[in-house]
Amino acid sequence: MLNLKTVLCLSFLVLSACATSPTTEVNAPPGNGPTNPSVPSVPQNPPVSQAPIPNPIFEPILPQIKQETEIPILLPDYIFGSDGATQLYGNIETVTASQYALILGFTPDCTGGTACRFGSVSGESLLASSPELEGKAVPLDDGITGYFIDAVCGANCSDSTMTWDQNGTRYQMGIKAGKPEDLVKMANSAIASGTY
Repeated sequence: MLNLKTVLCLSFLVLSACATSPTTEVNAPPGNGPTNPSVPSVPQNPPVSQAPIPNPIFEPILPQIKQETEIPILLPDYIFGSDGATQLYGNIETVTASQYALILGFTPDCTGGTACRFGSVSGESLLASSPELEGKAVPLDDGITGYFIDAVCGANCSDSTMTWDQNGTRYQMGIKAGKPEDLVKMANSAIASGTY
């Protein structure tokens, strides 16, 4: 009987201690005064940085590009016209340690012919002998200046291009007869996605 009384007393003491211990609210600001609206709240779970996500048309060829080139790879997340209404494919034209050149085509085996070609994406190492960029200067994100060159149209139209230098690399994105605003959006989506 003594043991049962001891157990009951200890249980009562533990419960009393828990009931009277102060609790701290996780999101409560320090101090007893009202919350100061000018002090920003700190998020409890800061966002976790994620790896860049390419436009799905690059997923089949990205492993080969990463394996064969040594330069930072930039690929656009946004591609004008790849909204699902038109099927586009990414095809490797060239990939070496110092460059990659991709064809955006209407067929999975497009090698750049005018009938299947939609555009292009490329990157190459900048060298002391690399020519100066030409075209209309256009502001891109992150303080980068791009250079737009309009398409030339005859029997067929060439690519309009946006070219810029970043990370010791010259990047170029093109769309056949593309508009400047579409190429700016395409380039900015690649810059925002980050390198692979």
